[in-house]
Amino acid sequence: MTAKVFIDGEAGTTGLQIRQRLERRRDLQVISIDHERRKDPSARAAMLNEADAVVLCLPDDAAKEAVRLVTNDRTVIIDASTAHRVDPHWVYGFAEMEDGHRVMLQRSKRISNPGCYPTGFIGLMAPLVGAGLVPKDFPVTVNAVSGYTGGGKGLIEEFQAMPPEMTHDAFRAYGYSLAHKHVPEMTRYSGLSHAPVFAPAVGRYAQGMLVEVPLQLWAMPGAVTPKMLREALADFYQGERFVKVVSEEQTAVMQKVRSGAGGYVDDLDPETLNNTNNMELFVFGNDAARQVRLVALLDNLGKGASGAAVQNLNIALGLDEGAGL
Repeated sequence: MTAKVFIDGEAGTTGLQIRQRLERRRDLQVISIDHERRKDPSARAAMLNEADAVVLCLPDDAAKEAVRLVTNDRTVIIDASTAHRVDPHWVYGFAEMEDGHRVMLQRSKRISNPGCYPTGFIGLMAPLVGAGLVPKDFPVTVNAVSGYTGGGKGLIEEFQAMPPEMTHDAFRAYGYSLAHKHVPEMTRYSGLSHAPVFAPAVGRYAQGMLVEVPLQLWAMPGAVTPKMLREALADFYQGERFVKVVSEEQTAVMQKVRSGAGGYVDDLDPETLNNTNNMELFVFGNDAARQVRLVALLDNLGKGASGAAVQNLNIALGLDEGAGL
């Protein structure tokens, strides 16, 4: 039978992209509530309980309310908010995070979709901490820039309303309270024992992101090298469909300065993987200085949101993991 999927909050940025990925599929039926009844609790409850799977694209409090409205033990809920990301009763929806994680997703009725920044950070750090190459108690900083769609509805409206020539904020850093809502999941699922210093920013472009973790290898125990880090990541993600570790040869080319040009052969463009569910991981190292810059490249609305939600939906329903992606 064709599974029924309800996207609660389908008018938002993530919800729209999820619907676009699902609407042409024949193995799923996307069901929707009448627009005039979308805030009617009884109508929403009926839709939530009719669906085989629900994707919540709502603010945290609204997501918690929606979960309470589901009264059966059959409906799979995938929550794209931050409400349940560190809840032990929910499975974190990063399929590639560890061996056997897909089995947990297949068996769960409650899946929390990862945040966009944490996807890049955890993708880089969890394998290295797990392998003992980065100590659990090592002080870690993560610098990241996202398209303005990563800043939510208010920021999207602000950036889209003002022409570029009327503003000077081509790049806007934020999160100076050091209490960003993504930090708990970044800490928990990376395996670190202390929260990283998280320095997020948005640029004046719609989507796509870079997440970077600089590391001082000389401050770590042992003789960890950039090559060891790259090989550990490559081994961990070997055979994965959506996560690629860029080769030493390619990163070496990217590090070479053009003769007389003063630039780089191939700059990292945060928009490169837009509209895909892919993520690419880079290890840029300097053996002499014993320093590395780990970088994750992904689409904050793809692998960082709608793409991951569809991937989790496919796994939970026993469908082809790459369908619609």
